[in-house]
Amino acid sequence: SVFNRKSGEPPLINGWIPYLGKALIFRKDAFKFLLDQQKKLGDIFTVHIAGRYITFIMDPFQYVYVIRNSKQLEFHEFADKMASKTFDYPALSKGKFPDLKENLHRIYQYLQGKPLDIISDHMMKNLQDIFEWKCSQATDWETEKMYKFCCSVMFEASFVTLYGRVPAADGHKVISEIRDKFIKFDASFPYLAANIPIELLGATKKVRKELIHHFLLQNMTKWLGGSKVVQARQDIFEKYELLGDYDKAAHHFAFLWASVGNTIPATFWAMYYLLRHPEALAAVRDEIDHLLQSTGQKRGPTYNIHLTREQLDNLVYLESALNESLRMCSSSMNIRISQEDFVLKLEGNQEVGLRKGDWIALYPQILHMDPEVYEDPKEYKFDRYIENGKKKTTFYKAGRKLKYFLMPFGSGISMCPGRFLAMNEMKMFLFLLLAHFDVELVENKAVRLDNSRMGLGILLPDVDIDFRYKLRS
Repeated sequence: SVFNRKSGEPPLINGWIPYLGKALIFRKDAFKFLLDQQKKLGDIFTVHIAGRYITFIMDPFQYVYVIRNSKQLEFHEFADKMASKTFDYPALSKGKFPDLKENLHRIYQYLQGKPLDIISDHMMKNLQDIFEWKCSQATDWETEKMYKFCCSVMFEASFVTLYGRVPAADGHKVISEIRDKFIKFDASFPYLAANIPIELLGATKKVRKELIHHFLLQNMTKWLGGSKVVQARQDIFEKYELLGDYDKAAHHFAFLWASVGNTIPATFWAMYYLLRHPEALAAVRDEIDHLLQSTGQKRGPTYNIHLTREQLDNLVYLESALNESLRMCSSSMNIRISQEDFVLKLEGNQEVGLRKGDWIALYPQILHMDPEVYEDPKEYKFDRYIENGKKKTTFYKAGRKLKYFLMPFGSGISMCPGRFLAMNEMKMFLFLLLAHFDVELVENKAVRLDNSRMGLGILLPDVDIDFRYKLRS
């Protein structure tokens, strides 16, 4: 039922869900639930879930007012609480670690600008090594499960680029053991994020502990050629005596999850949609071949391909196809927490009364699937983000230009700091895959989104699917 509240407060949907465990039901079909409420109550309403008051702002023209209000609407404390519980390190906001949050935040400069070029080059080299290893096995058609393939390539490339290579003769094996544990942990991630105690999640606690142990200093010092960003994080942790060895390791593990937890499924969807749409595959492959020809680079497992940032950026069909799959598979709820009782002013003289501790949520998936913004939103159109051969960045709703139209990485202060590296890595994966291999689906089954991560990032596929690849002649 909808209760009236203090003046200026949005309509409240109350008692819909009595306690937290049931919040997972909200996750199962948040999309439909929110659209239904919007029809009934308009663009701003509050939902009472599990003792929390969450005010949803559904109109994308109002996003900017939430995003620019970062003083009263905080995000980091919420993220810190959730991450410290999920990854088992002490919360940063406790007074024990002065400036740790700010110091860690500063390090994200290593993921943009010039340092981004350096880490991207390493990523490209590591991806090529892995593809070369795959090439040596694929003399004829090789059949594999697609999600598993993306997972194995992206996990190893990210791991080696960030943390360095494991010098043991069986380096591949060590990393695949870490990967298998990672996949087990990751399956429980939505439950941990929903505050379900880890004790109720079977072997998850044991697996998490083993994963964290891999990142203890005595193990990490053996790895060769890690990244500046991880080195800088290590240096900062060393300054905090109250941060135990296990806590530091847990931070490194959390950083690994942040690097691959969403990139792997996003890579899968980009690849899956390309293979489902031959005209998309042909256009992207043409663009790749053209770039290689025009820069005089040869494709083939023994040649090193080098791409500058500019060249990567100019692959407009590749970027559009990737953005289109991100539009369809991303589901991140952007959350802010009100730091005080205050009135949020929106356009059109609208005001929202908020109480201290209230949550504000944007749910961009609604925007991504809005037929007014994206014609036939359920259709994959690989060239949706291209106009006259250039990047298209103007999208409209009700005849007005939208400032925000694609938000897979969050917004404002909650924007993913690794987004540039993630985009580069996914482009490089697809580039090398299509430069080296003929690739095709073996099964014709439809893969659907598994909704259990609604609100948490990129949705996973509900099943895996067979594909095959062989060296291009």
